[in-house]
Amino acid sequence: MPELPEVETSRRGIEPHLVGETIVHAVVRNPRLRWPVSSEIHALSDRPVLSVQRRAKYLLLELPEGWIIIHLGMSGSLRILPHDMPAAKHDHVDLVMSNGKVLRYTDPRRFGAWLWSTDLAASNVLAHLGPEPLSDDFTSDYLWHKSRSKKSAIKPWLMDNKLVVGVGNIYASESLFAAGILPDRAANAITPEEAELLVRTIKAVLLRSIEQGGTTLRDFLQTDGKPGYFAQQLQVYGRAGEPCRVCGTPILSAKHAQRSTFWCPLCQH
Repeated sequence: MPELPEVETSRRGIEPHLVGETIVHAVVRNPRLRWPVSSEIHALSDRPVLSVQRRAKYLLLELPEGWIIIHLGMSGSLRILPHDMPAAKHDHVDLVMSNGKVLRYTDPRRFGAWLWSTDLAASNVLAHLGPEPLSDDFTSDYLWHKSRSKKSAIKPWLMDNKLVVGVGNIYASESLFAAGILPDRAANAITPEEAELLVRTIKAVLLRSIEQGGTTLRDFLQTDGKPGYFAQQLQVYGRAGEPCRVCGTPILSAKHAQRSTFWCPLCQH
């Protein structure tokens, strides 16, 4: 599933082609995604795009009357293409733009979403989200105070979108390695100093991934059709049995909350 850096990469890729341009009309070839494509999107015509924003893993296209909310799901991707590019089997939604281009949504598994909202604060998919990890609201004080009552393992806790958005499976493993914290330690066992280090490493890992175009996942493509490159620099994720890049100890792997977790038993404690 595309995680926050992949979604931010998509946002940055499509923004120059949409903002200041007009949606001539939408083409919905298959409305049966995770939820049905909103009727307001079917009816779009001659509407300017004011901004392209992101909240958690959702892309937000601002129009004068409301917002298009896009989620890429498990296998979705967005590309900017010439308007006359023929659609393929899994190309479900197009926004035909006034500049002769089309924003095309491709999703083989159809777990993504195209929704409409006139009030983002009241949106069912956005209302209960925690702070953005790269924002000033995500601080060591915030993380430490939230951890005081949590006896659960810290890795799945970090992946809870009500705590902080966008720290998915890959980036939770990578951030905990960089902070030297075992993924199965109880969240309430971290110290204020460890909370400060963890917040710094989460921000650094996510920023580095965004700068390099997102993590290469099986289904993820950037808006230009190229995969991301951050996977080449992963320290622990997907490297079970391989030597730690720091100490040479074999990387271990286990399931935490039904998700694969990777760590170094020597560098993390």
